[in-house]
Amino acid sequence: MAAARVRNGGRPTLEEVAARAGVGRGTASRVINGSPRVSEATREAVEAAVAELGYVPNRAARALAGNRTDAIALVVPEPETRFFAEPYFSAIVRGVGAALADTDMQLLLTLAGNDRERRRLAQYLTAHRVDGVLLVAVHADDPLPELLEQLGMPCVISGARHANEPLASVDSDNFDGARAAVEHLITRGRRSVATITGRLEVYGAQRRLDGYRAALAAAGLPPDERLIAPADFTEEGGARAMRELLARRPHLDAVFAASDVMAAGARQVLREADRRIPEDVALIGFDDSVVARHMHPALTSVRQPIEEMGRRMAQLLLEEIAGRVGEERPTVVLPTELVVRDSS
Repeated sequence: MAAARVRNGGRPTLEEVAARAGVGRGTASRVINGSPRVSEATREAVEAAVAELGYVPNRAARALAGNRTDAIALVVPEPETRFFAEPYFSAIVRGVGAALADTDMQLLLTLAGNDRERRRLAQYLTAHRVDGVLLVAVHADDPLPELLEQLGMPCVISGARHANEPLASVDSDNFDGARAAVEHLITRGRRSVATITGRLEVYGAQRRLDGYRAALAAAGLPPDERLIAPADFTEEGGARAMRELLARRPHLDAVFAASDVMAAGARQVLREADRRIPEDVALIGFDDSVVARHMHPALTSVRQPIEEMGRRMAQLLLEEIAGRVGEERPTVVLPTELVVRDSS
């Protein structure tokens, strides 16, 4: 009978335990590692599967997992050039640092912008050299969250990857921020409103596009895909997208860019095309970063509380590490605010 329980007659795996119990691999790992973040019914199902299959966990890994390191990792899966060019990341770091200031936790900043760096990071995390991880700017297909689930390691991400995000997350209200920006443009009499999106594999960028479309629909303006240009949250990407928009719709009269940095790129192209801001084309960004305040004319932008997002992420992670978070992970969405300046 024992041989029939295990695939290929070999040593049972954690995946087989999870499948027998009807749970995910990460949930099975949390039960086996003694995490309190599971329901009693789930714990009983996993323990029954362990007994039925004769699963023997890796004791060395469990010993490592049980030791506290008093360190957490802030992981940014982006190249170094984007980390230092985008004000969003520095604001997140400030917020996280403020939340940890009165604790004994050390913060380790890790950039993982290429395959080699990701492999090294995976080895580091598998060795349980930190107590938890903060993940910033995660793409929908990023394997890091799944790895952390498998390891049973506490994790909080900045922004859900999709509508049914299972991990704890903190984000701003991307949909409402974008909707408010486009509504503002429409109330100022603009009727050919374009948008420069961020990378649409990022859920927050999708929600900003959804907000843009919702505002147009509410105003009775017909959708026009020629007014939508994707970019990558960089200044160069914003400039490329603005050139595409002007080529397709030369008489557009407003642009909502999904980041201040992309708005800066768009502004440069509009100036090269002799389009005055805001007389000919109104321009709005997103983030309300230092870029917005120092542009000329000063940029209208959607303010998201980025430092507060960093603080809340760190606070949630500390609660997870302490075992004060249940199986249902919290989702925190903070409000945004449109800051009107001269560009619109």
